Amino acid sequence: MQVIFLGFFMDISEDQKFYKKLSLSGLIITLGIVYGDIGTSPLYVMKAIIGEGVRDSSLIIGAISCIIWTLTIQTTVKYVWITLKADNKGEGGILALFALLRKKRRFVYIIAMIGASTLLADGVITPSITVVSAVEGLNILNSSIPVIPIVLVILAFIFLFQQFGTELIGKSFGPIMVLWFLTLAVLGFSQMIFYPKILLAFNPYYAVKLLIDHPGGILILGAVFLCTTGAEAMYSDLGHCGVKNIRISWIFVKVSLILNYLGQGAWVIMNSDKATLPNPFFAIMPQWFIIPGVLLATGAAVIASQALISGSYTIVSEAITLNLWPKVRIKYPSHHKGQMYVPSVNWLLFFACVFVVVFFQTSSNMEAAYGLSITLTMIMTTLLMLGYLQLKRVSVPLIALFVITYALIEGTFLYANLHKFSNGGWFTLLLAGLIFFIMFIWNRGRLTKKQFTQFYPISDFTDLFKDIQKDNTLPRYATNLVYITRAEQATDVERKIIYSIFNKQPKRAERYWFLHINITDEPYTKEYRVRQIIPDVLYRIDFNIGFKVNPRINRFFNHVISDLVKSGEVDITSKYYSLSKHNVPSDFRFIIIDRVLTVDTELTATERFVMNAYDVVKRFSMSSVNAYGLDTSNVMIEQVPLGIVPLTENGFKRL
Repeated sequence: MQVIFLGFFMDISEDQKFYKKLSLSGLIITLGIVYGDIGTSPLYVMKAIIGEGVRDSSLIIGAISCIIWTLTIQTTVKYVWITLKADNKGEGGILALFALLRKKRRFVYIIAMIGASTLLADGVITPSITVVSAVEGLNILNSSIPVIPIVLVILAFIFLFQQFGTELIGKSFGPIMVLWFLTLAVLGFSQMIFYPKILLAFNPYYAVKLLIDHPGGILILGAVFLCTTGAEAMYSDLGHCGVKNIRISWIFVKVSLILNYLGQGAWVIMNSDKATLPNPFFAIMPQWFIIPGVLLATGAAVIASQALISGSYTIVSEAITLNLWPKVRIKYPSHHKGQMYVPSVNWLLFFACVFVVVFFQTSSNMEAAYGLSITLTMIMTTLLMLGYLQLKRVSVPLIALFVITYALIEGTFLYANLHKFSNGGWFTLLLAGLIFFIMFIWNRGRLTKKQFTQFYPISDFTDLFKDIQKDNTLPRYATNLVYITRAEQATDVERKIIYSIFNKQPKRAERYWFLHINITDEPYTKEYRVRQIIPDVLYRIDFNIGFKVNPRINRFFNHVISDLVKSGEVDITSKYYSLSKHNVPSDFRFIIIDRVLTVDTELTATERFVMNAYDVVKRFSMSSVNAYGLDTSNVMIEQVPLGIVPLTENGFKRL
């Protein structure tokens, strides 16, 4: 076996490198990309807290204290300080973390699937609750203004616009969010100065006192938790903005958020004698600023929605390459790296958001559905971080401190959010459960197929390959015959490929090409290696593709052939006399082998259920031809049995 060529090419855009550098423009861009979700939480957090019956000044101070220390311990310490260090070649998010661990911690795929499915379910509630909360501000001016139709029009615009990309309007996201956070800070400070005692909320004593003394203190945490729901999205956006930009900009974001919460708390205390209270976020605005404030809040809500939608695309694309999701069509509407559009995900999210808005009607009702699923995502991230810290050989006492601290905090938040289950939390858990089921079936189905895969040493067929190449009694099936192989070792070949070449229909060719695709744990790897297994007869190309790279195998293969021709290692001029004298290139033909479940395949009842469900899910996925970007005009699809059909049957007698 001889290695004849090693190629390497990377594709990280200059724009992406620029965004990751610490700079003023990088910080502004980060504000537009990262903080839409957590930045719009003041729209509904305080309203949810007073919705739990909290009015007394000491309880309000305690609730604000809970918010301040949740943003400090949960968001700042866990995510900004610790979790952002767990980057995968600069990429973040629960699946990027899973990619780091999957080869050394086999069990983590279940944890990753739970985390990813609950994060995707959260992506349905976020656009709904943020847009509804923003538009509801109009009711302060006129309670008869119809909120739902306006919200549905805005959501329709957001999801319709995805197919054109966000390159144009995305440039305005940063400046809008700068204005948004400045507005939060100014509005909060304008109320805080009238009730300076609200500053006592910085003392954690009042948070502890609320949890201990108030009978419903733990349940109030369910509303408090909404202030940190965007922390997981912050980690997922690490690859877009870089850790330095996120950490520095978080200082400005956190100060603005805390000032606004303090101002809302001060206003609630000063107006606690009123029978009913409107949303404190809009109530602290001067009357003249209501319309501009609603417009600004709606803009921020659109940006928050865009961040969650784009994040959902990224999660699904990563899940596809990590074999956790069926292959679906992905489009790239702009030239910026990371800008993608997944039609199936886009429209599923749209109809789910429409259902949420129509079914729950108000942001107060949506609050019950919000938070429960993302709590599970955070717990899964904590468990994955446990594995990451172990791999980094962090001292056992520090690991124990991290796990115990966040198991206690997030376990408490989970308990606090569980009371939301019957009021709406069931919806996100149902949605997350459905997503998890699809992930589990797809992954398990592939593993079941893998256990039926048989490999043979290629050396056993060397003479057969040479002889069939020279056998003029067989018509030439193709000049170059290409198969995609799953054999990890270059010395091996699957039984199904041998069956296809020599048994099903003998396929004579001038050259045989075996392509192996290895999805790497790094995000943007693009490497290939060429081996000449049988000189001038059989070649193998190993592609190392990052889990964030779209595997355009047809394009990659053409690139390799072009390199080999330029280096003089392969001559692809047609072997036919009439064509060769005109230097016409020879033909290539791909064979895609699809293994199908038959009645003769021996499976347990559980395995057969998984495979039947896998076949159902597969009907909604792209074919391997489209998924690999192959030219359909030169591809042949063959079906072979999943298992080996027995050659004999026990108990038969010949009469």
